[in-house]
Amino acid sequence: MSNSIFGIHESAMLVRRDRAEVLANNLANADTPNFKARDIDFRKAIHEVSLSADTRFKPDMQRTNARHLEGFAELSTRDYLKYRMPTQPSLDGNTVETHIEKAKFAENALHYQATLEFLDSRIKSISGALKGE
Repeated sequence: MSNSIFGIHESAMLVRRDRAEVLANNLANADTPNFKARDIDFRKAIHEVSLSADTRFKPDMQRTNARHLEGFAELSTRDYLKYRMPTQPSLDGNTVETHIEKAKFAENALHYQATLEFLDSRIKSISGALKGE
């Protein structure tokens, strides 16, 4: 568990931020043949990130050209990113279901915003206490 004054909320914000990137990656590849939609196992991830704030959950990438930007190959995601099982598989092998991804992205954004508001409130109360208000 984190020793931060923000408790589990700091870890939750980090996981939600990274989950947003994974879901955005799914949406960006909605038309890519054979692309497999992924999502973060939130319970497992929140436990691990609360142990180490440096953990990042990025889609595994490979450089296929020397001119490509550095990827995140050194970061392992296999323990946290899980493949999503499609309800209606497409003929081209793509498992991204845009309506589901958009709903999950919106839900994640809502939770992220709630966590930000809680942390903002916590910072204001600590600041007030330090000022003697």
